[in-house]
Amino acid sequence: MQVSFIRVLYGTIVCMPNHFELLELLLNNRGVKPEDREKFLNPSYTDHLYDPYLLKDMEKAVVRIFEAVEAKEKIVIYSDYDCDGIPAAVIMHDFFKKIGYENFIVYIPDRHDEGYGLNMEAVDEFIKQGINLLITFDLGITAVDEVAQAQANGIDVIITDHHIVHESIPNAYAIINPKQDGCEYPDKMLCGSGLAFKLVQALIKKYGEYWKISDGWEKWSLDMAGLATLADQVPLVDENRVLAYYGLKVLQKSRRPGLAELFRKAGVDMSKLNEEDVTFTLAPRLNAASRMASPMRAFEVLSAQDLAEARTMADNLAKLNDERKSIVAQIMKDVKKTLEKKASIEEDEKSFIVIGNPKWKVGILGLVASKIAEEHKKSVFAWGADEKANIIRGSCRAYGSANLVEIMTSLPEKSLLGFGGHAGAGGFSASYEEIHFLEERLAKVFAGQEVTEAKKDYFIDASISIDDVTADNYKVIEQLAPYGVGNPKPTFLFPDLPISNIKEFGKEQNHLELTFLNSKGKPVKAIAFFKTRESFNRSLTKEERIQLTATFEKSTFGGRTELRLRIVDIM
Repeated sequence: MQVSFIRVLYGTIVCMPNHFELLELLLNNRGVKPEDREKFLNPSYTDHLYDPYLLKDMEKAVVRIFEAVEAKEKIVIYSDYDCDGIPAAVIMHDFFKKIGYENFIVYIPDRHDEGYGLNMEAVDEFIKQGINLLITFDLGITAVDEVAQAQANGIDVIITDHHIVHESIPNAYAIINPKQDGCEYPDKMLCGSGLAFKLVQALIKKYGEYWKISDGWEKWSLDMAGLATLADQVPLVDENRVLAYYGLKVLQKSRRPGLAELFRKAGVDMSKLNEEDVTFTLAPRLNAASRMASPMRAFEVLSAQDLAEARTMADNLAKLNDERKSIVAQIMKDVKKTLEKKASIEEDEKSFIVIGNPKWKVGILGLVASKIAEEHKKSVFAWGADEKANIIRGSCRAYGSANLVEIMTSLPEKSLLGFGGHAGAGGFSASYEEIHFLEERLAKVFAGQEVTEAKKDYFIDASISIDDVTADNYKVIEQLAPYGVGNPKPTFLFPDLPISNIKEFGKEQNHLELTFLNSKGKPVKAIAFFKTRESFNRSLTKEERIQLTATFEKSTFGGRTELRLRIVDIM
C-alpha cells in the first residue's frame, strides 16, 4: 500500500512522509502515543477502568444506598428521557432486581408535559408517596430548588449527572459528577449511563459479597453503558473507549429480548453490529418513545424479559420512529417556507435563528433545530407549545463557537422560565408572552459575544488508490474501532478516479452510489446517504474523473457482506 498522506485542516494541506505503515500512521494521526497504543488497541476491562471511588461523593452515595436497601426504604430511580438517561435507569433497575430489592420505582419525566430535569410537581408527589431516597441519572445538577424541597421533606437526594456544573449547585446528600469542583476523577467526560455503571460497579465492589453477587456480574450492564456512550457522542477516548469497546461486545451477545427485537425489526445482525448501528439505528428508535409518546416505552423494551412482549414493544417503537420521520419532514417544509418569506421581507444578518409554531410537536424540536443549524450555518432556537402546561418549550443548537448555556444565562431575567444543556445543545421554556421578545433579546446577547464560525476539521489520513480498498486494509482500520467523537473514522483521498457508473437510489432517489473499477476491472462502490449528485456543488457524469474522500465500511445489508466506501466529499 502506497501511503503518502495529506492532512487537510481548516484548508491547510500538510504533506507527510510516505514510509509509515498504515496502522502506525493512523495511530499517530489520532495522537496515540507509543506507550498508550496497547491500551488503545486492546482495552482491558481489568486494567483500564478507573476505581469508581475516585469520584467525589461515591463512598457517601454507596453507603446511603446500602442503608436504604437494608432498611427497605422506598427508592426512586429518576432519569432523563433520552438515550443516555434511559439506559442509566435500566442499569440501576437491573442491579436492584439482581439483589432482590423490590421497593423502588422508575420515574422518567414526560418530555412534553414535564420537560427536562427534576421538576417540583414530581418531587411533591414523591413526598406524598413517602419516598425516602431519590437517585437521579443524567440530570439534577441544576435542580437547586427541587432538591431543597426534597431534602427538607425527608427525601435524601443522590445526584448522578455529567452536565456542566453551574456556580450554584443543589444541596444534595451526594453528588456524583466528575465536572464538579473537588472531583479528581481522571475522565471528566463520562456520560450519564457511564456514571450509572460506575455507581453499580462501586456498590458491587463494596457490598457484592454481602449481596452474593458473582464477581464481574456488572459486565452485563456494559451493553447499556456502551449504548449510551455511543449515542450521547461523548469523546471515545480514555475510559469512554473502554466502555464503548466492551459495550459493543456485550451488545452483540446481549440477553435482552427487547434489544434483539429492535435490531431484528431494523434488519441488523446483532452478532455483527457496530457503532453506527447503535447511533443511527437503535438510538433513534429509543428516542422516538419520548419524542412521540412516553419515554417509559423505551425503558420497558430495554428491561423486558418476555420475548412476546418485547416484540410488541419493539414494533411499536419502530412505528413511532417512522411517524417521527414524517412529522420532522413536514416541519422542515414549514421552516423552509417561513425562512424564505422572512428573507423576502428583510435582510437578516443575524448569526442565529428563532423559529417556532404552537402546532409543532415539542419532542422533535431538537431534531428540527439540528437540521436548520446544519443547513443555514446559524445557531437555532426552535419552539412549540406545551398545551398542558400552558407554556412554550423549545430546543436550541449552536453553530460555531456559540455557547448556548452562557447565552441563555445572559438573557434578561424572566426571559425564560427555565433552560439547561450543553454549550452546543440545550432546551428552554418560556411564557407565551415572552417568547415573542426572544429574538430581540438574543440579538443583544449575541452582539456582545464574539462568536466565530464553525471550522470544519477536515482530516485526510492518507492518499491511496482504489486498488487499496481491500479486506486486509479494512482489518487494519477495524482495529481502531469503535469510532466517534475524539476517534474519527480514517478518511482517505482517492485522487483522479474515473466514474464507471453513477445512480441515485432509495424510495425518494435521495441516496447516491458511484462505482469505480480497480486495475483488475473489479467494481468498487462508494455511497452517500441522503445526498444526490447535486449535493456536491457540481454535476457528476459517467467517465468523469474526480477526487474522492471516503471512509471504508463493511455492509451486511440483506445478508450480503460487501466492502465499500462511504463518501465524505467530492472535489
